[in-house]
Amino acid sequence: MPHQHKYVDVRRYNMKTLLVIITFISSATLVGQSQKDFLVVQEDTSFNHKFKYFFLTPSGDTVTRLDTSNYYVCFSDTVQAFAIVGLKNKKGWWAIDRNEKILFQVYNTSVGEPSPDELQDGMIRIVDNYGKIGFANQSGQIVIKPKFEAASSFYKGKAIIGRQCKQVLWCCKGDNEDKHYLMQCQQTGYIDGNGQIKKIGNYTFDQIQKELKWPLND
Repeated sequence: MPHQHKYVDVRRYNMKTLLVIITFISSATLVGQSQKDFLVVQEDTSFNHKFKYFFLTPSGDTVTRLDTSNYYVCFSDTVQAFAIVGLKNKKGWWAIDRNEKILFQVYNTSVGEPSPDELQDGMIRIVDNYGKIGFANQSGQIVIKPKFEAASSFYKGKAIIGRQCKQVLWCCKGDNEDKHYLMQCQQTGYIDGNGQIKKIGNYTFDQIQKELKWPLND
């Protein structure tokens, strides 16, 4: 029998590591990429110039300069289709292309912390003005419009979703404590790469995870 209380932990399966802005790229990052496929993000840490972040070709030619009057952070160390940035006139994190065109808003994976989502299985989570979650692909194209209350990252072509959800505090209640939240959902299921709901109902995150044969979290 399905359980009556269901949880989707939206922090799981994002495998998020906040990117450190660097001025070089390791050889492992460049495997399989030609020079026209990517740009390097370089940060000026002197704080003496109008432009803080630069998009460079691997040979060092400048393609784009990010004006500090418009941007306050760039989370990407390389740019293929898009970079993830913070804009001074907008809340949250945004994907821009090489010409600084805004593509979509990027989902933040942890409440109260700067942790924009990143590509997993060729997909990245995006959000709309109402907080609904969708997905864009590695080319920067929105392939699943935001419509889900809760959603994990994709793994092997599937993502776990939740309906009728609310955010609940699981640690810690003190005023000076770091707060950690889970998303509690009345229904849990999963979608395919086209956003089609393949299953939804009174299931737990763990039940769907097991059905999909995803590796268990430690």
